[in-house]
Amino acid sequence: MLSNQTKLKKSLNIIFRVLIIGMTWGYIIRQVFYHREWDDLLPAFSRMMDHSGWLISSGLVMILMLLNWSLESRKWQFMIGKIEKVSFFRSFQAVLTGVSISSFTPNRIGEYFGRVFILDRAGHIEGILITILGSMSQLMITLFAGSFAVVLFLPGYLAGFDEPIFYLYQGLIVVVVIFDLLLLLLYFNVPVLAGLRERLLKGKRMEKVRRFFEVLARFSFKDLGRVILLSLVRYGVFTVQYFLLLRIFRVPVPFTDGVMMISLIFLVLSVIPTIALTELGVRDSAALFLFGIYFSRDGGMSDEIRLGILAASTVLWMVNLAIPAVIGSFFVLRLKFFRKNTHPDPA
Repeated sequence: MLSNQTKLKKSLNIIFRVLIIGMTWGYIIRQVFYHREWDDLLPAFSRMMDHSGWLISSGLVMILMLLNWSLESRKWQFMIGKIEKVSFFRSFQAVLTGVSISSFTPNRIGEYFGRVFILDRAGHIEGILITILGSMSQLMITLFAGSFAVVLFLPGYLAGFDEPIFYLYQGLIVVVVIFDLLLLLLYFNVPVLAGLRERLLKGKRMEKVRRFFEVLARFSFKDLGRVILLSLVRYGVFTVQYFLLLRIFRVPVPFTDGVMMISLIFLVLSVIPTIALTELGVRDSAALFLFGIYFSRDGGMSDEIRLGILAASTVLWMVNLAIPAVIGSFFVLRLKFFRKNTHPDPA
């Protein structure tokens, strides 16, 4: 016979799973059917199908989506292995579950919680800290690429300005270099910072908190280098993905300029706080604003280019976030919000 407490935990697990699935699907349906002016985008899709290689390019975009989340799954599998060994498939489930839960949470913070509830033995807080460290590596790559793109982007729009502007530009380069170096220094010294917990978190009352941060000290310099390399490769994957979509929708931008503009868009998206219900709109606005500046040199954007940019942004969101979120919603059924053992795996 099951105890009342066990029955309560099972009931709450079921309730939370149903709520998460309902909110995920509700958010995606709202974005796709209520926040998109599909009638305006149809001409862009029509022009896409006139392109002879659109089917191959579209297939490649889907393959890159699988590669994107496979890389993230491999990264999380490696990192979470410090507290609990999981298979690649379970890691893939955890990552897509995180995408599902993050779809309706501010700045996708639900991603950290969605992944760790798939663990059997390891502590959830330790798992969240490890997940945050992995996200930090991805954010660093975004900031590095974005800051470098800013340095490349500005000179094309500084011509004709007074000399002091160019001194400010040179100062910006110095600031960018120092900022990027400080980020690297902070990231690769995470184990050292975790080692300071004994000094910063004194007393018996803080003992449990010290134990949580101990997990960060398990990552060596080599481990962190491996994590950031996986993040770099993943960044390259969804950058190429975005550029392919721009080409599919006939946005006339060379590869080098396209990568620069995409890096700027990702940078803006990483620093602007968003909530799920407005994220797609923020993506569209950022892309249109930055490409508007880019095409201003040629007299501005035509309606065809504007619609092509909107279509590329929309499809990228659907392929990289909406579809994985829908798939991840089925894995939500495996989540364990309440369990008997919540202690970290001693191994």
